[in-house]
Amino acid sequence: MKILIDNGHGAETPGKRSPVWADGSQLLEWKYAREVAHMVGSALWNEGISAELIVREDSDVSLSERCKRANEIANKAGIKNCLLVSIHNNAANGKASGWEVHTYLGKSKSDEYATIFWSEAKAILPMGTKMRGDWTDGDPDFDSNFAILRDTACPAVLTENLFMDNPEDCRYLLSSEGKAAIAKIHVQSILKITGRK
Repeated sequence: MKILIDNGHGAETPGKRSPVWADGSQLLEWKYAREVAHMVGSALWNEGISAELIVREDSDVSLSERCKRANEIANKAGIKNCLLVSIHNNAANGKASGWEVHTYLGKSKSDEYATIFWSEAKAILPMGTKMRGDWTDGDPDFDSNFAILRDTACPAVLTENLFMDNPEDCRYLLSSEGKAAIAKIHVQSILKITGRK
């Protein structure tokens, strides 16, 4: 199986960042997602799993271009043999918290993969972390009409790794422990999906 890693947004995307906290720290989603994507990619390569970063640039790459890149790779490798994972941080009102995973509308192989991600996140994140799920169709992923999920040919999941505008979530995300845990969620999920775990 080939894993396609998408780190959402770029340096020019407006917003997509935490407040500047009292200690001067700030999470920039484009930078954080790229760092996690590289950690995940390196760990998978070390396990002998074929993984490719869809976005290597720091600049914004349009959704249509990211989908095009993913589809070109998937068409060569075989659509059923690929999984696209898009890595993000969430934001809302400063009070929302927790971890969630999204797939495109309806039932597909993506839902099966998303359930694995959700279970791994629940096991890896600190006890008490809110696990946000939409169980209306019997599984925990949110059905979302996001372009990166809708317009890619292969199975795809999008992770929202805690809320960067929530002080507690963001403090954890910025910690070395938190960053390692977010990367581990993705690596362990993919190892399980590929039969390595």
